Amino acid sequence: MSSQPSSPATAHAGGRQDDATPYIERGKPGYRPTMLALFLGAFSTFVLLYCVQPIMPILSDAFDIDAATSSLSLSVATGMLAIGLLITGPISDAVGRKSVMSVALLAAALFSLLAAAMPNWSGVLVLRALVGLSLSGLCAVAMTYLNEEIHPRYVGVSMGLYISGNAIGGMSGRLISGVMVDFVPWRWTLGIIGVIALVVALLFIRWLPPSKHFTPRPLNVRSIVSGFTVHFRDRGLPFLFLEAFLLMGGFVTLYNYIAYRLLAEPYAVSQALVGLLSIAYLSGTYSSAWAGSLADRLGRERIFWLFIVMMLVGLAVTMLAPLAAILVGVLIFTFGFFAAHSLASGWVGRRATQAKGQASSLYLFSYYLGSSVAGTLGGAFWHWAGWNGVAGFIAALLLLALAIGGLHLRRLG
Repeated sequence: MSSQPSSPATAHAGGRQDDATPYIERGKPGYRPTMLALFLGAFSTFVLLYCVQPIMPILSDAFDIDAATSSLSLSVATGMLAIGLLITGPISDAVGRKSVMSVALLAAALFSLLAAAMPNWSGVLVLRALVGLSLSGLCAVAMTYLNEEIHPRYVGVSMGLYISGNAIGGMSGRLISGVMVDFVPWRWTLGIIGVIALVVALLFIRWLPPSKHFTPRPLNVRSIVSGFTVHFRDRGLPFLFLEAFLLMGGFVTLYNYIAYRLLAEPYAVSQALVGLLSIAYLSGTYSSAWAGSLADRLGRERIFWLFIVMMLVGLAVTMLAPLAAILVGVLIFTFGFFAAHSLASGWVGRRATQAKGQASSLYLFSYYLGSSVAGTLGGAFWHWAGWNGVAGFIAALLLLALAIGGLHLRRLG
């Protein structure tokens, strides 16, 4: 260990105080395979989570269940993912980053293959829950790995690239299942997605470099509680956790029930077209990386709230009757969401000075809890007042997020 004061880069990493150990830098050897592995991990995570979203109406017919019950195929996965984050984050602080992420991706792929073969609805839900629990091992750790191993100068843009993997994965999961189910049974669709995820897991294991700036933290109740306590005493972190709940809750609710709206009269579009709606995710692949780069120059606190406003504008446009307007509204909404999520997730890594794995876990716990709770509650608003009810519910979530972002987080450095 160097006897000299630690550099900002070392303090940023939260790992060993060793200036001789280089960070991974953009444009230098090691950066490309690192980001490709993390991009694929994010891609696989969102493919596996959201591949059921566009086929919820088909699951309703196949198992004779209503929209809210069908949404459980997503909600149980995101709910168990949220719970798992509270466990896998501290585990990664103790045993290491890469091993936890690798096991997570392999297990999630295998459980997805088993879910495709389940003959009854309860069996499908159990396997979907196990998929979510497994994926918590990647979601809890990837952002921490980035903050530890990437040079501080490139964390913003690197986090944006990682989040863009989420965007493309979410798009691909919806697109593959939404289009394919028009041609093959839904079980075959989910099975093919499971095979894709298995291949991604093997590539991830091969390409991701081991951690060089990781210092083990004892895995015991005292260290876990102390880590959580530190984060909730911070002026900004609890509000960032709440933002994750509100933004993701609104985002998933929109995508959960837009399919029911478009499949019904007067639109009556095909299932394949509903799947193609996920192409809007491409806007997120750009906005997440762009917003991260912009934040590195201007500061997150100055621009974060603007992307929440963009989500509200997109939501308002979806209230219009023309199909083209609905599609444009979804595009604007999606662009704003991924930009805001990229900024908030990177912000958590910068504010957390210790137990970074737990900080990421708490952020993502809130993120996926919002997906599970709000995504299911949206079904009640759909049955009560159709799309107007769903949009009103989403607007309430976003207005609260805007108040927090504009009145409190904007004042943070």
